[in-house]
Amino acid sequence: MHSFGVAPRDLKPENILMATDADDADLKIVDFGLSKIIGPNESSLDPFGTLSYVAPEVLLQKPYGKEVDLWSLGIIVYLLLSRVLPFDDEEDKEIARQTIQDAPDFSFEPWDTVSDHAKDIVKKLLEKNRTKRPSLEEALQHPWFADYKDIQNVRKASAKNDKGLDNKFEAFTIMQPNSPKMTDDLKQL
Repeated sequence: MHSFGVAPRDLKPENILMATDADDADLKIVDFGLSKIIGPNESSLDPFGTLSYVAPEVLLQKPYGKEVDLWSLGIIVYLLLSRVLPFDDEEDKEIARQTIQDAPDFSFEPWDTVSDHAKDIVKKLLEKNRTKRPSLEEALQHPWFADYKDIQNVRKASAKNDKGLDNKFEAFTIMQPNSPKMTDDLKQL
């Protein structure tokens, strides 16, 4: 999506679906209600996102680009590996304060058994300074991703679909429940 200039701006587990129940199922990103087209040299100041997944620059109302999605990816990976959010509290103001000021905590179980590569990519994705945060391309080159998937095969697979045709970006919107169009679109997922 980033290559098309689209920043979802609300990446979180609830907005990522598995296409099937298979362990190696394709993932689908849904809910583009807060997405924005951001050009290569453009930025935004819109205060959008879900608090626990939003980047510090959004909370500080500073200009941002697609790197906010990399922050959200870091939050998601942290959550998947530790089963807790890195910045969490019952009070929204405290979550915002932690997001802006605190470093993620890697001192509790299960972080002592998580690989150094995994911790390293999470730390890089959760870099407070947006200009030091890796791009999507840089993140995909990280050894942790290489441990699980050959990056070259990911690129080849993403360039062609199962019929050998070039993939095209598809966006789905909310439609009337049980409408024929909705049913057809959901089958594509």
